[in-house]
Amino acid sequence: MSIVTYFIQQCPTCGRRLQVRINDLGRDVSCQHCHAEFKASDPSIPSQPMTAIDTVDRALRKAEAFLSARGQHTTMFASPTRAH
Repeated sequence: MSIVTYFIQQCPTCGRRLQVRINDLGRDVSCQHCHAEFKASDPSIPSQPMTAIDTVDRALRKAEAFLSARGQHTTMFASPTRAH
């Protein structure tokens, strides 16, 4: 069983808050409400170019912080190429 992680992004056309899969970052997605197409991007991630590993590491840290705030303990896998 795999766990799917989402982030919230506002549709630039209609303003609805949408759950976007973290796997779709940087890809074209469409709003389920107004069907507008836009590029999935998390506004909390800086606009400077990041490697895929940086993007995944940041998403995992955000997920850990979210679960920790809800009182749920979890350990995510750290990137094997990065020392934290």
